[in-house]
Amino acid sequence: MKAVTLMTLSVLCCAPASAQWFVAPFGGYSFGASDFDLTNTEEEQDSGNLSIEESSHFGFMTGTMVDDTGSVYLYYSHQDTDLRSGGAFTPQLRETLSVDYLHLGGTRYYPQAQFNPYISASIGLTQLRPGGDLSNETKFSMGLGTGLEYQISSRLSFFAEIRGFATFTDSEGGILCDGERCVWKIKSDMFWQGQTNLGLRLKF
Repeated sequence: MKAVTLMTLSVLCCAPASAQWFVAPFGGYSFGASDFDLTNTEEEQDSGNLSIEESSHFGFMTGTMVDDTGSVYLYYSHQDTDLRSGGAFTPQLRETLSVDYLHLGGTRYYPQAQFNPYISASIGLTQLRPGGDLSNETKFSMGLGTGLEYQISSRLSFFAEIRGFATFTDSEGGILCDGERCVWKIKSDMFWQGQTNLGLRLKF
């Protein structure tokens, strides 16, 4: 979190005084999260997988235009969802889960009259917050995206995009911990999640 904050402040401080700033609220749908392979630390024969359920999310971007074809931004999204198990787990394991992304990124636009296709890349943090007394997990992540922006006016535009996030986890690390011990161990080095977003961008 501190690293992302420092990077963000350095970008904002170095932006030219004449830079055009923007804010862009959005809503969307999170999908396609890859599964975690799990092993019960108390019963080695009990194994299976854990998945993050698809659901809606919301968020915002704020940043500055570098020139007519580029921008740097801070990206935040929040998803309320569930963790569900499969495989050999009985009964089915289920916990509520919040997934937050906080990323610093850059976008390159390819203007075509009022339509501006673009590509984007970002780095930052993913935080997984399960319900109950289970501990939070904060991991490094990277994102790639592409989209299309429609210029409604000189200050207001509408955008639709798709993003993919790769979150890096510790292989054989614990998950679903209660502060004293971890009942489950994961066997994944990373997991993927996709997002589709619709939003408005306002320049000022």
